[in-house]
Amino acid sequence: MLTSITDGFLCCLLGKTPNAVGPLDSVESSDGFTFLEVKPGRILRIRHSAPARPPFPQFPEFPELPEPPAVRCKRRITLYRNGQLLIENLGEAESPRGQNAEAEADLPPDPSGIPSSGTPAKRRKRKPKKVVTVDCQKSITSCKGTHGDVVLFFIHGVGGSLDIWKEQLEFFSGLGYEVVAPDLAGHGCSSAPPVAAAYTFYALAEDMRAVFKRYAKRRNILIGHSYGVSFCTFLAHEYPELVHKVIMINGGGPTALEPSLCSIFNLPPCVLHCLSPCLAWSFLKAGFARQGAKEKQLLREGNAFNVSSFVLRATMSGQYWPEGDELYHAELAVPVLLVHGMHDKFVPVEEDQRMAEILLIAFLKVIDEGSHMVMLECPDTVNTLLHEFVLWEPD
Repeated sequence: MLTSITDGFLCCLLGKTPNAVGPLDSVESSDGFTFLEVKPGRILRIRHSAPARPPFPQFPEFPELPEPPAVRCKRRITLYRNGQLLIENLGEAESPRGQNAEAEADLPPDPSGIPSSGTPAKRRKRKPKKVVTVDCQKSITSCKGTHGDVVLFFIHGVGGSLDIWKEQLEFFSGLGYEVVAPDLAGHGCSSAPPVAAAYTFYALAEDMRAVFKRYAKRRNILIGHSYGVSFCTFLAHEYPELVHKVIMINGGGPTALEPSLCSIFNLPPCVLHCLSPCLAWSFLKAGFARQGAKEKQLLREGNAFNVSSFVLRATMSGQYWPEGDELYHAELAVPVLLVHGMHDKFVPVEEDQRMAEILLIAFLKVIDEGSHMVMLECPDTVNTLLHEFVLWEPD
């Protein structure tokens, strides 16, 4: 604790950001990791494991393969001025009002509009603010480790690193899958730029776009945890033809991101650095269903919540993504598996239930003995659920 306080005062006096990783001369590492320079001086550590097989063309050029049967995804989404969202899942038959007709809904009678004679006033109809029609055909197939066109991307959340996916990376690599797991900027062994603008949602999302474009093939499956779920959603929205399936682990509801004004992470970095032991203890209490020696060891091995106070503050304050609202999520036509740890104190289960209602093709699985770090607590259960979804295809 005394060391943390001393380092915190040095941080204030010298204006330094602890644990910053400088530029690297080499992009290859002997321990199985790759270092990708997404921008000049902005280097991400990536765990990339690919089985030995004939090379497959990289993004965006692919060979022509026979198309499997497609599932028709058709829905009309109406957004009203009061923020209400009306979602209509349409079948093959056209709506009586026509596909491009504006959706209308009746308002309850206005008490002030009732005449003195007692005759109720005619209910007026609301005009929608925006109407979006999603009409596409989605090919949903089983993805086996023997398929050379399948890549699994794992994206961690705030304060974590790619090490939290250790069990999943080993499991899927052992089954012959190609896996890619990056460290976010300032996390793990990635470089830590000394400016707060480097950790906004849009800056980190562009990093994930660069990683995706570097390793993507024909069928790509995105797996995100907590804040990493937002980047998976972003990529699925940007590349609907390339993202095959999405897995969201304790990601929360379909709401636009906005940093909280009353948060402990708004404190100066030097104060946060002094409080880092307390923050780590609080994360252990809230992130795990149990707080024994095993959980503490998992926290250390997963390298979770082990970032500098400057990076932590900048990342939490940079969570501004107004586009990621319910309408944005409702437009996704990709199959989604939602995994939720029942004892999660960060994300209530009601948020994932709302996400399941908004998404077009979604499955919610709740793990009773898990919490926020469910992939560390229950690796076998999580691996089984993920693999079943990867292999799932509709009848």
